[in-house]
Order: sequence, then C-alpha cells, then structure tokens
Amino acid sequence: MEDIIHSGKLYYPNDEKIMKRQQQALEKLYDYNHTRPSEKQRREELLKEMFAEIGEGCYIEPPFYSNFGGQNVHFGNLVYANFNLTLVDDTHIYVGDYTEFGPGVIVATAAHPILPELREKVYQYNVPVHIGRNCWIGAGSIILPGVTIGDNTVIGAGSIVTKDIPANVVAYGDPCRVARQINEHDREFYYKNRKINWEEIK
Repeated sequence: MEDIIHSGKLYYPNDEKIMKRQQQALEKLYDYNHTRPSEKQRREELLKEMFAEIGEGCYIEPPFYSNFGGQNVHFGNLVYANFNLTLVDDTHIYVGDYTEFGPGVIVATAAHPILPELREKVYQYNVPVHIGRNCWIGAGSIILPGVTIGDNTVIGAGSIVTKDIPANVVAYGDPCRVARQINEHDREFYYKNRKINWEEIK
C-alpha cells in the first residue's frame, strides 16, 4: 500500500493496512499535543519519532494536526510553526531550512476526484508539496496538492496557493499570485516606513 499512496494514482484510503498505520501515527500525535509547555525536550523527541525527517532546532506549537502524524513530512533545520498547523500528509511534504508558518496554515497533499461516482466510493489521490528554504507562510494560508514554493518567498496571510510560486517573491491572494520581487527596498524597510537598524541586527 505504501507504493499506491505515493504514486499519484487513485486508491481506497480506508484499506485496513492504511488505517492501522494511520491510527498508530495519530496516537503519537495525540501525545505531542498533550505535552506541557515546559516539556520542550519531550516535544523534540516525539517529533523525531513522528516525522520522516526533521532537522535541528525545529519547533511546532501545539495544537498540531496531521493525517499521518508527520510520517510523510520532511523538515529541514530551524523550521518554525505557530498554532494550528495542519499537514495533510497522505504523501510527502518537503519544507526547507528556516521556513516559518504563521498560525492556522494548511498544507494539503490529498485530493478527491471530481467525478461523483468515485467520491461515493471514497477514492482519493495524493500529490506532494515542496516548500523552499527560508519561506514565510502567512497566517491562514492554504497550500494545495502539487504546489511548489521557491526559496525565500513570502506568502501573504489568507492566501489560497493553487499553483507554483517562484523563489524570491511576495505573493498573496485567492488564488495566490506574485505581487512583486523581494528587492532593495526590503533591505532598508522591514514594515512600511520602519527602517531596519543593521547595527542592532546580530
């Protein structure tokens, strides 16, 4: 069943073997979401058990939701996620170093066919998602199956990302579109007319 889940083909997700694997993953996810704020080391240990890959210094603020408890998630180093991150990880989700997720972000790999007869039979298919290095995914954004987001890109809050977004841009909207390149203005101002004091930045 592992092959069919990651193949992009239609399959029946309520297969007994798939459900058993999912149940085991969700037990660990439950444990993670019920850790105390002071149990930082326990959270780190659980994430290493739960995820396919997870780098150093990653932090996910509970509650965290995931179809397979992170079994198909690959995080680089120093990835940060605020409250209510949802990873629909029926197949692989790749996230590069230093990427940050605002609260309430959804990253989905699972989809259902348009044809009603197939949905009645509960069929689905999965397409992986790739998020680059040093991205900022704004609060409430939704990233749909098959999307790739390039390095350093900012996705504005509330965006619905239906298509690939290139590197080094600011993009937002429903559907999400590129608004502009990251440029020299961003090296001088961090927010509207507020200047970056480079002497204070370590």
